Amino acid sequence: MSTTATTYGARDHARAQAGTVVDTMPSIPASTWPSPPPEVAPEALTWAETVAGGGYTHKVLARGTRLRLTDVDGDACAHLLLFNAEAPWERLNVADTVKVQWNAYLGESVALLSDQGRVLATVVADSGGRHDALCGTSTVDGNTARYGSGAPEGPSPAGLALFTLAAAKNGLGPRDLPPSLSFFQGVRVQPEGGLEFTGSAGAGKAVDLRIELPVIVLLANVAHPVDPRPDYTVTKLEVLAWRDRPSTPDSPEWTYTPEAQRAFENTADYLTARGIA
Repeated sequence: MSTTATTYGARDHARAQAGTVVDTMPSIPASTWPSPPPEVAPEALTWAETVAGGGYTHKVLARGTRLRLTDVDGDACAHLLLFNAEAPWERLNVADTVKVQWNAYLGESVALLSDQGRVLATVVADSGGRHDALCGTSTVDGNTARYGSGAPEGPSPAGLALFTLAAAKNGLGPRDLPPSLSFFQGVRVQPEGGLEFTGSAGAGKAVDLRIELPVIVLLANVAHPVDPRPDYTVTKLEVLAWRDRPSTPDSPEWTYTPEAQRAFENTADYLTARGIA
């Protein structure tokens, strides 16, 4: 019987795990993902992973990548942050995403704006419609008060704690983390100004983002901070990305609103000056 009490035993135990496949893990290389979307050739996949409830992941994606997030079982909550991979001090600005486009709700054709007035990504498909750009993610203190723990290694990890870990793996620190967006758990503003949690649209719903600048993607799959259920409830998240094309002036999202058009023009100017496009 093998034991991990010795160096050799620990080595043999570790090596014995080679080839093990579990329900939530990345597929490396991504082309080995067992069920790519029918419209995508396996060799075009650049990221394929299932993130456990209470887990996180991160990746650097090229401009023109298509990123699909899927709520597999109906209770995922994908909290998202984006950073310009070439200049990570430029990052997702949720306040500008909402106010510049006169829209508090995420959905198809909405541009995700940076703090420099450029488009980091665009929502190009959405089968769920239950998302949130108002509340941000959960904190250690908040989860500790509600569930008894918010530590990343505990039973009810907080989104901010997981973002901090993901950020560190990309050379970023806590001060670099702005408010985030969340997909698959909805919140609506009521006439009197309060927030109503509308929950999930159900299992199998997906959101597709087109990446418009090279970006660092941080994802934390954790319970929404205003979810009223007493138990920490979050299920697995599927993440797929593949090589595609960025938006162009004839793309419908480019002219979805006058404000979006200006942001796309700012983005094109930035890319042209750097010889990227």
